[in-house]
Amino acid sequence: MSVSTDPLAVAARQPPAAERVYAHIKQAVLERRYEGGMLLTEGELADAVGVSRTPVREALLRLESEGLIKLYPKKGALVLPVSAQEITDVVETRLLVETHAVRKSSTPVRAGLIDRLEELLAEQRGHAAAGDLTAFAVSDRCFHAEIVRSTGNEILTRLYDQLRDRQLRMGVAMMHAHPDRIAKSIAEHAGITAALRAGDADAAAGAVRRHVTRVRDLVHGDVR
Repeated sequence: MSVSTDPLAVAARQPPAAERVYAHIKQAVLERRYEGGMLLTEGELADAVGVSRTPVREALLRLESEGLIKLYPKKGALVLPVSAQEITDVVETRLLVETHAVRKSSTPVRAGLIDRLEELLAEQRGHAAAGDLTAFAVSDRCFHAEIVRSTGNEILTRLYDQLRDRQLRMGVAMMHAHPDRIAKSIAEHAGITAALRAGDADAAAGAVRRHVTRVRDLVHGDVR
């Protein structure tokens, strides 16, 4: 089947302009192409995406509400750096959710969970070998989200999903600063998977707690 190349038809298939700007900025922030402390201007963003300034303003307001940027009238948008306090807060929330989830998922282990975690581990090894930190961070986050989702608790899953962007941004930043963490993370994920396979709730919860708290410890310089 042929695909129309009519400009009007192509435009109709594209997402709205504000959505395209939003996706462009958000992806660049998460991948650290727009780093914390960088000032973005409406004109530069409009040129980068190929839109007018009106959808840029709409997208920036949305991103400000999500805590990724701060708007300064007549100046631009400042990409907010990840603070040590934010990481501490995210780690605290993750520990509450993930230690509960891994205990619930291991007694008994949910059908298909181990196979899915093994698939994600294989993905992570591939991304690590290719040096693709962003793809590794996404797969890392999916690994933990899969365990939470396996509880069958939709409210808990939605709560955890709200941490997604912060986790991805922190994960990429952490791996840039501590590249040795990539191999260690894979080993720790394998340990969590092994504990789940064995149905050992205490071992699984302990492995998750050690793994997640290392992020906070790295920020405070406690682990090298």
